[in-house]
Amino acid sequence: MRYSLAVASTEDVRAYWNRHIHDLEITSHPVGSRGFFDDLDQYHFEKLHHLLRLVAFDGYCGRSVLEVGCGAGVDLVRFARGGATVTGIEAGRAAAAIAATRIDRVICSRIEQVDFAAAGLAPGEFDTLIAADILEHLANPWEALVRVKPFLSPDAQLVASIPNVRNAILIASLAVNGRWQYRERGLLDITHLRFFTLEEIRRMFEETGYRYEHHVVNLSPPLADLYHRNANREKITLEMGRLTISDVSPAELSELCAEQFFVRARPA
Repeated sequence: MRYSLAVASTEDVRAYWNRHIHDLEITSHPVGSRGFFDDLDQYHFEKLHHLLRLVAFDGYCGRSVLEVGCGAGVDLVRFARGGATVTGIEAGRAAAAIAATRIDRVICSRIEQVDFAAAGLAPGEFDTLIAADILEHLANPWEALVRVKPFLSPDAQLVASIPNVRNAILIASLAVNGRWQYRERGLLDITHLRFFTLEEIRRMFEETGYRYEHHVVNLSPPLADLYHRNANREKITLEMGRLTISDVSPAELSELCAEQFFVRARPA
């Protein structure tokens, strides 16, 4: 697989996401059909069920939700069904067009280039911001978080899902085999521009004016058994080929076995 080192333009980014709409890759039903949306719904809320541990979709009646990188609008439809007013921002024209058939307001733009005032967004308008698997795709997620903050209410919540680079499989592959292989999907997705550990996620929110509150771990499937066998032990030793990590605490084990974190933060 070959990759260009050229700097991508806005149109390059849009063209890429128009060709790689993740939601379209998880269903074989015709776009816009009942089966199409049923498949998306099942994937988002059964396979990605950890989001439900931070967000009660039916508890947002009368509230205002903004999702950055909303894709086909699956999450926002759930909020809308619960009585929320929803707005999505999506860079890919094709995905934004699908979302626009289901929710009232979709802004087709990269988050870095949104003119919030021109788009009709009011300061303090939103009490929930969803950033699901989007911050790692941005060249400057810190700036994006700062830019959107004035449009959140003082007690708003930010819910983000972010891949974990302090993953035991990645660490062993790098330390033992010298490999850091980019792929079409996963922790080393070729479109990931930024990489985070849990500590760096906390720091990013603190540096951009948010108060980190809580996180939920989504375990990496190949590491789930390792985690469950050792979760209640005070200290363990991890052996991964020629790599050994001693005195691993339960919190460290959780992070080392994590595929991604679902995080809640609020404006500080």
